[in-house]
Amino acid sequence: MFPAQTKLITSKGYPCENYWVTTDDGYILNLQRIPHGRNTDTLKKPRPAVLLQHGLLLSSTIFMLNSARDSLAFLLADQGLDVWLANSRGNIYSTNHTAMDPNSNEFWDFSWDEMARYDLPAMIDFITMETGQAKISYVGYSQGTTIGFAALSQNARVAAKVRLFIALAPVGRVGNITSVVRLLLPLTSKVKTIMKLFPHGNFDLDPDVSRSMAGYFCHNRRDLLCEKLFSLLVGSNPRSFDMTRLDVYMAHMPAGTSVRNLMHWAQVTNGGRFQHYDWGSPRANLRKYGQPIPPQYELGQVMTPVAIFRGGQDALADTEDVNWLLAQLPNVAMDVALDYYNHMDFVAAPDAPEKIYWRIAALLTQSDLDLVDRR
Repeated sequence: MFPAQTKLITSKGYPCENYWVTTDDGYILNLQRIPHGRNTDTLKKPRPAVLLQHGLLLSSTIFMLNSARDSLAFLLADQGLDVWLANSRGNIYSTNHTAMDPNSNEFWDFSWDEMARYDLPAMIDFITMETGQAKISYVGYSQGTTIGFAALSQNARVAAKVRLFIALAPVGRVGNITSVVRLLLPLTSKVKTIMKLFPHGNFDLDPDVSRSMAGYFCHNRRDLLCEKLFSLLVGSNPRSFDMTRLDVYMAHMPAGTSVRNLMHWAQVTNGGRFQHYDWGSPRANLRKYGQPIPPQYELGQVMTPVAIFRGGQDALADTEDVNWLLAQLPNVAMDVALDYYNHMDFVAAPDAPEKIYWRIAALLTQSDLDLVDRR
């Protein structure tokens, strides 16, 4: 078990349950649960289940790093939700397998394709079985939205179990990102060089190194260099992000993933298509998919109601790409554009509860989705 991760919940007065979910391909995932809020009166009422899915290089903790009233997971629990927190394969809380050694290349041979095909269905099946609820809601952030779109477009059985999909900083096609990470894309052609740096295929950065780097660039909360660095990575918003909590955030990120997952992101950024992983040659793709190029995910098949929350300053979920995404989805229940929000604001901005979280709580506890305010 992970005492620090659990203590993050229990230290604030909330109950915490830990579960292990095994996927069809043998990965063992950590799934956390906050079954109710601090007010035990919520036990007397039905508590709709909701699954929160983190983004790239993150973990379940990203929804719990602010105060109880300012963290999405705790706020939802206090509003009467049964909150479940996902940990995708390859992050620090989900590095086990029924047969494969986590130190082997075989273990790390995955991308978000597999997270959508195996991880999300396994977790949704587990939650519906454990709670007895026929349907749950799903909240994805960043890559968590990507996994949701991919899974719901190709798995009708799982889609039937999702009442509502709330997408924070939604990411599908990413050909227009303005983040500085785009400068790293030419390196993706140097696969052999990259694999020498990460021989097991595990993109594992020492947390102490990342904290030291953050401390070097951001030792002063008003440091303009620090502000500029974050702006280049996630987008500009001088009103957001409490720098006094930087140490807290950096203690929980990066939380790990595979090199192939990062390569997949580089491919879709370069190609401008929302597609499966490219195996590097027409012959390899033919073996895998029966066609020379990777198939695209058919977003028109996502019939689940989707509520979109997007930022006008988001350097990773660019407005043009999100507009394209909206045009593909047949059942957009809500589209909320926060003009000054960047990519990180959805989990870190001081005004996120007011601008987003309370609206999410209202949606999740609303019995009739036809009443959703689409403005």
